[in-house]
Amino acid sequence: MISGRPMLHLVVCAAPPAAQVDELIRHVHTDGWAVCLVPTPVATTWLDVHALEELTGHPVRSRPRRPDEPRLPPADAVVVVPATFNTINKCAAGINDNAALGVMNETIGLGLPVVIAPYVKPTLAAHPAFARALRDLTTYGFTVLPTNAIGPPDGTTSFAWRPVLNSLPARRPAGEISAPEDPS
Repeated sequence: MISGRPMLHLVVCAAPPAAQVDELIRHVHTDGWAVCLVPTPVATTWLDVHALEELTGHPVRSRPRRPDEPRLPPADAVVVVPATFNTINKCAAGINDNAALGVMNETIGLGLPVVIAPYVKPTLAAHPAFARALRDLTTYGFTVLPTNAIGPPDGTTSFAWRPVLNSLPARRPAGEISAPEDPS
């Protein structure tokens, strides 16, 4: 909890909604959350990291933390948006090969609320491993939104962040949420 505001770790994967993640961060701030951004390695190349660090007030953590670097503030919740086929399947299988997956995998043991907003092509969503991975993540305690629930309505280029915002846990006064340390 930073300044009485709960801390959200926002994992961002490389899919079209990543280009508008600043909009989601502004909405989350308006809802009273502080945000730390943890993009996948490929998503990092799609983002204006400097602008997002200014917006969040925290470093963007796209790689594992070096021993001499400070930890991110502890999370009260985690949101993964857009969650890609690759990241969903890797997390469900327990693969931990980047900082974003590290955040996701450690939340399982920490019991933090996690919201997953899949954004996947229909051809990949039809793969049997994808359905199995979504079931597994639900079993792990994650809230999994319908695939492409954030998709642009009516072919516009705006993404629908409301399903993500509505799935965040209720904000609680300082001290009511047990927060772990940054896993990276």
